[in-house]
Amino acid sequence: MIRTLHVDTGREMQGGQWQVLYLVERLKDATLLAPEGSPLLAEARKRGLPARPLRRLFGELRRADLVHAHDSRVHTYAALANFGRPLVVSRRVGFPVKQSIASHWKYLQATLFLAVSRYAAGKLRDAGVGRGVIRVVYDGIPIPASPSRPEPGRVVAVPSKYQEIPGIPVHLTMNLFDDLSTASVFLYVSEMEGLGSAAIAAMASGVPVVASGVGGLPEVVEHERTGLIVRDGDYAKAVRRLLDNPSFAAELGAAGREKAMREFSVEKMVQSTLDAYNEILR
Repeated sequence: MIRTLHVDTGREMQGGQWQVLYLVERLKDATLLAPEGSPLLAEARKRGLPARPLRRLFGELRRADLVHAHDSRVHTYAALANFGRPLVVSRRVGFPVKQSIASHWKYLQATLFLAVSRYAAGKLRDAGVGRGVIRVVYDGIPIPASPSRPEPGRVVAVPSKYQEIPGIPVHLTMNLFDDLSTASVFLYVSEMEGLGSAAIAAMASGVPVVASGVGGLPEVVEHERTGLIVRDGDYAKAVRRLLDNPSFAAELGAAGREKAMREFSVEKMVQSTLDAYNEILR
């Protein structure tokens, strides 16, 4: 049995933190370290998972067979403090890797990188990371038991990923899966995205997605198959197209749900991660 230590420094409960939680919840002999007071640590403790404050890092490193750093800050900590344990680093963003001497040294310390998309993997290769130490592991999302029952004209978006559309109200969600259950369209506007787990959540609910054509989003949203990719900035046109054609929207939603079940389930994410662990511990 592999004793894995998972470390995340995030202070908000975003897509990356949910991935850490899903992973620790399903792995045997996994321990989570997160900042005291963070929602990730609170949620893990609520679920009865072995979760401890980040200040325990140095002691926990000694007991682990493998360390999994889930963000860039942890990557730095683990590179400096690791005691010869294999170091797996998740790369969840689509931004270029910094090209400083310190950054180059840090990236050499990782045993394996788990890129959240082919796009993110490409950014690692651009920085000089070898193909042999990069694996693509997509986010995993819990698949709802049944697809959404759309209310006509209901457009849902997360507060930081939307654009106002004249004449069409956009509901800014604070509870994504609840609001997706009645959504007709999910709108996801971004300047850069490693993958886009909220878009995957919409697809898992059978909701067609209108998304920016940036980063890893086109790997999730297949244009005119599981949603609409916007590259010219005209999100209103794409949203209205789906609202005006419910049968087309339903077709995209069904295809998106099928793709989410096939490629983006939590179970597939966990298994792909385990395969990567076993690969370096053979």
